[in-house]
Amino acid sequence: MKRFIYRMIRKVVSWVMPVYKVEGIDNLPDGPAVVVGNHSQAFGPLAAELYFPGKHYTWCISEMMEKEKVADYAYSDFWSGKPALIRPFFRLFSYIIPLLAEIVFTNAYTIPVYRDKRVMKTFQISCDKLEDNAKVVIFPEDYTEHNNIVHEFQRGFVHVAKYYYRMTGKIVPFVPMYVCPELRKLVIGKPILYSPELPGGQEADRICTYLQDAISEIAYDMPRHRVVPYPNVSKKNYPYNERM
Repeated sequence: MKRFIYRMIRKVVSWVMPVYKVEGIDNLPDGPAVVVGNHSQAFGPLAAELYFPGKHYTWCISEMMEKEKVADYAYSDFWSGKPALIRPFFRLFSYIIPLLAEIVFTNAYTIPVYRDKRVMKTFQISCDKLEDNAKVVIFPEDYTEHNNIVHEFQRGFVHVAKYYYRMTGKIVPFVPMYVCPELRKLVIGKPILYSPELPGGQEADRICTYLQDAISEIAYDMPRHRVVPYPNVSKKNYPYNERM
């Protein structure tokens, strides 16, 4: 029954949400890869679920899959920054969505991201999907601004490549992807390969710096448009993709 409800929800969302054109597909490796994009609030995960080509699985914070945690997490992460006058409405709404969120996020092509002692389960599932020749899609921004295109990336996701290398002896590529809601595009950039020879922290910095800069360069090279930032701010505060 839950699977049926999810399919109906997905159908409705596909009717409502604009179709995204995927550009730069030639940059996408044929085999397994970790695709890393700017979050663009909810647009990144939604566009990836509906329009990213081929077999893929998107990282999803585990709190959105656990009914007892959805309300607090959704309000804190999505709506706590809303104007004070309308904040109570969003707090009330956060209590309405848990069952719906559980149905959606446990039936979509997602990988739960745990931030407790279960974190190794996230990496294990991700490695299993990569070994099955799928793409793993991650939106790792936090609230620290990097530039007018992306916020700083949390570094932990790079460990997927380390565990995948230990498990298979194979080196996984990381692929930058710019999510552009205003132009309705997903633009894929050139990949960077994980290096098992470098220390973990140094390699995480190298990979993240490349991905942040590559996504930014994709955005700067596109026609002038508003960038949808990671934080849920007013549209009037959305920056333009002008080089700083």
